[in-house]
Amino acid sequence: MSDKKILILNQQQIQQKIDRIAYQILEDNFDETEILIAGILPRGNHVAERLKTILDKIAPFTSRLLTIELDKQSSQLHAKIDFDVQDCSNKVIVLVDDVLNSGKTLAYGFGVFLDVPLKKLRTVVLIDRNHKNFPVTTDYAGIALSTVIKEHVDVVLDVAGQEDAVYLR
Repeated sequence: MSDKKILILNQQQIQQKIDRIAYQILEDNFDETEILIAGILPRGNHVAERLKTILDKIAPFTSRLLTIELDKQSSQLHAKIDFDVQDCSNKVIVLVDDVLNSGKTLAYGFGVFLDVPLKKLRTVVLIDRNHKNFPVTTDYAGIALSTVIKEHVDVVLDVAGQEDAVYLR
């Protein structure tokens, strides 16, 4: 694998993608009074925080940020959450991650909510790589990127001393 990095999205483009996704979420949930935005740590949570900031400005509903930490290496669902999952009952959940690659992370994210009756569950990713091993699709994507398996997508968000960007290497 080469050390060469190709810039896919710069800081302004990332913000434009997140803005557009926020408006799509607004359109999909205009009649709601509250939605829950569940960010998957680490970078999915950064995207979720930005979505919440925009939605707080443009939406008539309130939004609440939830955090999910998953053990992505495990073959079983191991999640740490900062909320009572029963509080999600009959609510709209927006599950957020930075990159959709195999679908495993989002599938595990779904697992957190399996025992709760939800009104609606939507998924958001900044980058959809189209390499799914799990039957997972995303409802809102910043960009769909056709890559080869050996390539890697680096999402840099809120890293001290670095400008936000998405790179392919």
